[in-house]
Amino acid sequence: MQNNSTQTPPLSPDAILACIHAALPPQRQSQRDLPKLAERLHALIDAADLPDRLDAWRGLTVWLADGSLWNDVYIDTVDVHGSATQRFAVLMDVLAANPDLAADMRRAIRAILDETDGANLFGEVGIPSDRGFLSEFGDRLTAKLIPSPRDDHDLSHLVSRSFRRDRDLTLIRGLQPSTFQRAVDILFPSTEPEMAQAPRRAMADGFRLLMARVQGQGLSLKLRARSERRPVAASPFKRLADSGENLLCAWEQQRISGPLLEAWQADLEACRDEMQLISKRLEWEGISVDIVYGLDVLERCLARMESIVGVMSAEPGAPGPQLLLWQQLAYAAHESTTLHHLVRSNLQLLQRRIVDRASETGEHYIAETSDDYRHIWIAAAGGGLLTVGTAAMKMTIAGAGLALFVEGFASGLNYAVSFLLLQAFGLMLATKQPAMTAAALATIIRDRKGGERLDVIVDYAACICRSQLAATIANVVLVATGAYAFDAMWQFVTGHSYLSAAEAAYVFHSLSPVDSGTVFYAALTGVVLYLAALVGGLVDNWVVYHRLPQAIAEHRLGRRFGPMRMIRLAGVVSRNMSGWATNISLGFMLGMTPVLGKFFGLPLDVRHVTLNSGILSLATSALELPLVSTGLLALALAGVAVMFVLNLGVSFSLSLLTAVRAYDLPRADLRELRRRLWLRLRTRPRDFFLPPLRSAGTS
Repeated sequence: MQNNSTQTPPLSPDAILACIHAALPPQRQSQRDLPKLAERLHALIDAADLPDRLDAWRGLTVWLADGSLWNDVYIDTVDVHGSATQRFAVLMDVLAANPDLAADMRRAIRAILDETDGANLFGEVGIPSDRGFLSEFGDRLTAKLIPSPRDDHDLSHLVSRSFRRDRDLTLIRGLQPSTFQRAVDILFPSTEPEMAQAPRRAMADGFRLLMARVQGQGLSLKLRARSERRPVAASPFKRLADSGENLLCAWEQQRISGPLLEAWQADLEACRDEMQLISKRLEWEGISVDIVYGLDVLERCLARMESIVGVMSAEPGAPGPQLLLWQQLAYAAHESTTLHHLVRSNLQLLQRRIVDRASETGEHYIAETSDDYRHIWIAAAGGGLLTVGTAAMKMTIAGAGLALFVEGFASGLNYAVSFLLLQAFGLMLATKQPAMTAAALATIIRDRKGGERLDVIVDYAACICRSQLAATIANVVLVATGAYAFDAMWQFVTGHSYLSAAEAAYVFHSLSPVDSGTVFYAALTGVVLYLAALVGGLVDNWVVYHRLPQAIAEHRLGRRFGPMRMIRLAGVVSRNMSGWATNISLGFMLGMTPVLGKFFGLPLDVRHVTLNSGILSLATSALELPLVSTGLLALALAGVAVMFVLNLGVSFSLSLLTAVRAYDLPRADLRELRRRLWLRLRTRPRDFFLPPLRSAGTS
């Protein structure tokens, strides 16, 4: 640093304000925020130590992002980020018009750069840690809940503080290359080359940190196991580190050449090709969040290195690459503290895996032909009859006076066994369709392109609607009829109804959508149905990723029971594990939710349309006709209708939202889909309610 004893004393706030006024037209000098600028500049150039300088710098950046100075200037040039660029332009005008003030500011900036280490700014900011997704998530969550200690000697901490809020990014978003170059000419002039020495050293150190991260992550066992089989020395991640070091050494000696740059870029593309191969294998072999996280770390490192190389290879005076690098650093500093960005970027591939698996299952729930439509009626009718036994057992458990946990576990076991029997016999429950069919619909939106896609989507949506309606009607009609028949047989054997009058009256009141929580509980049941489908997808992914069927087929028990039996068992597990997980988790979530509500004193309960249709039929059989005709039955039937809408609607909406987010489907497509659906419903309503007509040539 320069000797401070030869420097003139820094300007006072009043003197700085006078400089600001002198640089502006008279009609602009009365702006009320200009004295604040003078105070912030004085605090920066008069700071006695590093902490004060950093706080003053942060105060200046806050002023720059603090809204418009005036509304009638730069009206033809500012964009949505013009409020910040207005203030930045004023600051540059003031510094350009006052060389002494600009020199004082350069001294303050150089003091910050000399007293801090900038390697982490280029090599660490915005790059997640190597400890994995859960550790990174925990660190970010802890940082939001507990204050972090200051590390004033790490320049990355200053940048993170400077871009913590969304508002802080307005300047860097709206900054133009010409404006950025003007700032570089004022604050880092070519006549003072020592100003750029610290940033150059920091960028070189950061580049080496990035190379080490790429080599370590790319050569880790979890990624090498899914890469092309080759020696470690031939790995593109190893080659990139070597070519990157050669390129960096040449840049430090100011003799960077085209062949070195081309070699590095070729290795960079090879790394990305290898990562693409790993991603494709993950989608086929099962998703691991840790591997997706590792790929995300690699991509961020490669993108940062690419931006740094762009600065290294840029022509002198070309501001574009430098501005791009600083924008990338600002965005990365902002995103490095958010949980939403971390979760979204790392779980999206897992969401796609779950959606793809659900869409394959969903195809079996959709009637595209008359035969498919007939099959849905038969399977749903069988599901309704089986649910009669589930409803009867549910009421027996509820009236047994068991302890809370025992009651919840018994109810969950009852549901789970019932759902597993549905799966084993190929029967159908209407409420399990939406999570599957929504994923199938979203997959079509993803795969189809152009005008043909819209018509296919509308046709498919009509198939989903009539399939869902057929399954629901069959479920409800058969469960109600079966419950009446069951109660009649019970009365014939025992001489009384299955439910007592008090239990039946409670059922009527609990199903009313007016004076009970049926509406909320039905919506909550839709959430439970969606979560169960999510669990099924997660378990299916786990089975594929850990190659459980292969492990079963190769197990040593094959020596005792025969290898063919183990292979058949492996096939059964592969085909059914997702359904088993969905049915078991759904059963216990439905059974335990009311118990958890009672335990915690929360309004939690479930209202499943098919199950409660059977319970309502049992209750109707137990009451005398005059009591049923008082309006209780009408309210209970209305409650069942509400359950139908909310069970299916909430589950379908959440599943479709998951699919849309997994594939980043544009909102314009969804708006057009709604318009086309409404048009088809008005012009051809039959498609949504009745099966497709057989063609003339069909026998």
